Amino acid sequence: MKFRDANIDDLPTIVALLADDPLGATREEFSIPLPEAYITAFSELIAQDGNRLIVGVDDHECVRACLQLTLIPGIARRGMKRALIEGVRVHSDVRGTSIGTEIFQYAIQEARKAGCGLIQLTTDKTRPDAHRFYEKLGFEDSHIGMKLIL
Repeated sequence: MKFRDANIDDLPTIVALLADDPLGATREEFSIPLPEAYITAFSELIAQDGNRLIVGVDDHECVRACLQLTLIPGIARRGMKRALIEGVRVHSDVRGTSIGTEIFQYAIQEARKAGCGLIQLTTDKTRPDAHRFYEKLGFEDSHIGMKLIL
C-alpha cells in the first residue's frame, strides 16, 4: 500500500468510502456527478495550510483507505502543535488486512515530522470496533468529546 495526498480524481472514491457504513449512509450523499459541496470542501481543504486528505492506494492507484490529518498550532501545553485525525475509512474489502494500521502509522509519522506533540481524534460512541482499533494503536480514552451541530 502506498500513501499520498488525495487529488481531485480520488474524490468520488473517498465520498463513496465515507458513505459506505451505517453512520456515513445517513450523513453523506454519494452520486455521480458528486454534489458540488464535496468539490468545494476538497478545494478549501487542500488550499488550507496544515490540512491534508491522505489516501492509501493499491498497485492500481485505487483508493482503499482515507483519513483527514489537520495540524493545529496552539498556545496550550507550552505552545504545542497537535494533529487532529478525522474521516477515517477503510474499504470493507480490505478491513482486517492492516491497511488501517498502516495509514495511521503514516499519519503519525507525518504529524511527528510536522512537530506535533500529540494526536487527537473523535470517534462515534456507536463504533466499538473502531474504539478497540484506536486503543491498539496507543490512543487513550482520556477526554469527553462534545459537539454542537450548527
